[in-house]
Amino acid sequence: MLQETKISENLSIVKPKKKKREDKVAETEMKKLENVLFGSLYPVEFGKNIEEEEDALFITDRSANSALSVYEEDAAIVATEDLAPRTPVWVDEEEAKTNINISKVNRLRKIRKEEDEKIISGSEYVSRLRAHHMKLNPSTDWARPDSHVYNSDDSDGDFDGILQTTEDLVVPGSSKLLPGLLEYSRLVDANGQDPSSGPINSVQFHRNGQLLLTGGLDKKLRFFQIDGKRNTKIQSIFVDDCPIRKASFTPDGSQVILSGRRKFFYSFDLVKAKMDKIGPLVGREEKSLETFEISPDSKTIAFIGNEGYILLVSSKTKELIGTLKMNGTARALTFGNDGQELVATGGDGQIYHFDMRSMSCFHKGVDEGCLTGTALGMSPKGNIFAAGSDSGIVNVYNKEEFLGGNRKPMKRIENLTTKVDFIKFNCDAQILAICSSMKKNSMKLVHVPSFTVFSNWPPANKALQFPRCLDFSPGGGMMALGNAAGHVLLYKLNHYRHA
Repeated sequence: MLQETKISENLSIVKPKKKKREDKVAETEMKKLENVLFGSLYPVEFGKNIEEEEDALFITDRSANSALSVYEEDAAIVATEDLAPRTPVWVDEEEAKTNINISKVNRLRKIRKEEDEKIISGSEYVSRLRAHHMKLNPSTDWARPDSHVYNSDDSDGDFDGILQTTEDLVVPGSSKLLPGLLEYSRLVDANGQDPSSGPINSVQFHRNGQLLLTGGLDKKLRFFQIDGKRNTKIQSIFVDDCPIRKASFTPDGSQVILSGRRKFFYSFDLVKAKMDKIGPLVGREEKSLETFEISPDSKTIAFIGNEGYILLVSSKTKELIGTLKMNGTARALTFGNDGQELVATGGDGQIYHFDMRSMSCFHKGVDEGCLTGTALGMSPKGNIFAAGSDSGIVNVYNKEEFLGGNRKPMKRIENLTTKVDFIKFNCDAQILAICSSMKKNSMKLVHVPSFTVFSNWPPANKALQFPRCLDFSPGGGMMALGNAAGHVLLYKLNHYRHA
């Protein structure tokens, strides 16, 4: 009752009349006492100079929103004489002079108060923009210091452990790559610090995802540290008697095998930084060992020999440990089942499956529509493989169905028109890269789950030139492409988080 009485007395003097100075001072002291005991209804309006009006003892807050406007005619705040006047730190004088036509711009019509309103002042324009911003961006309870959003009694509300781990707080909803458009970014060339003077024939990432090797016809084996920004060159090795046709890390990352159109090949030990020349192989008369594949267990190197022979060499002793034979000429190889199987294709258009334990062929099947097989690629899990031919057609097979007698491919890809030279699956087999070195920009990236080609690849303006080789980083985040101009183009695949 006492508070209501005091407030009613306060409201009854909103419009003060002319009184004597003594009465005004006494009345002011009374209101000061009321404010100390019960608090004022509204805060003092900042930036208002009390001395502007000679007899103004009260200031009405006009900045309140519509919800509080019912009190504007009934309440006032007593301004004390000892309150120091406050002025804005900075005032833009042009705001009052500037007029804004809010009817010409569509997005400004939403701040009109009347339908036919057109011109408003600059200060009014700023005020309405602020009010509109507050309307679109209301304050959130969890951001307030005095807020308690979470219930401590809730059994599911254990948030103390969030900051006690280094795990990601935001986890991607799905790792599924969508078809249509491939999100990628062009980075600095992988060999930008030392481009090759000849065509690039081999490019491969080390299993750590940071080291990249390049090899080409300029007889140089180069190593680069890939970061996407500088791609620093680490080392360059000149092999004076062997233009490099292929160079590859062993899967365990301990050495590099490189070869050319020679009777011998080289092995480079990464730990000892030592290059060894091996060959010719005892008992063999091959004049070229330019094509080979290394088994996933790093134990065996399979070279393509003469007249359909496949030469098996131990990666440890570098000695010939066995041979496999095809009916036609051998053109392409790939390993499967963790190195226990070898798949080969060649001049007779058939696909051979060899058992590495018994050194024998356990299955042979015709590659549909293929006269001469030129390329092979196996998915990391070994459940599907792709075979390319000299006509530019790539057939993708389910391995179990193919071995079971079903020779019908899962998909027949006909996007290339010249001989397929290279086939490569990425780390999770969602992308299949196929390329031909006989035509500019002749490279396609296939979305494997849907077997559709990404429509925005290759880039426009023949940026790839004549592609010759490609490799995906172990985590899938980067893709390196070597071309005949001696450049290794580097791309970041935005769907994958790690290199």
